[in-house]
Amino acid sequence: MGDRPQAQPQTLTDTEAHCITRFDFAPGAETGWHVHGFDYVIVALTECNMKLEMPDGTVNEVSLPPGQTYHRPTGVEHNVINGGDAPMAFVEVEFKQGLDLDLLDQG
Repeated sequence: MGDRPQAQPQTLTDTEAHCITRFDFAPGAETGWHVHGFDYVIVALTECNMKLEMPDGTVNEVSLPPGQTYHRPTGVEHNVINGGDAPMAFVEVEFKQGLDLDLLDQG
């Protein structure tokens, strides 16, 4: 972590099965380096122009419109930065008991 402001997490619910957290980022704010201990899905609440710093030094740029989702597996390590000029927010759902994509397809 450097001189960037920190993203503001708010835990919405935390059970044995899942944890749901809202993250709010000012422009330029970051999560700080972290490793995901569970499979997870994020849902963009606003336009999200993210820079994902990776352990090997690469920076991946990802843009998601409001309502767009993506999922990643357990073990992902990164620092998420708001690369846009406006505040951004997303909700993250961590699946503590694993993510069954077949069940998601049935919904």
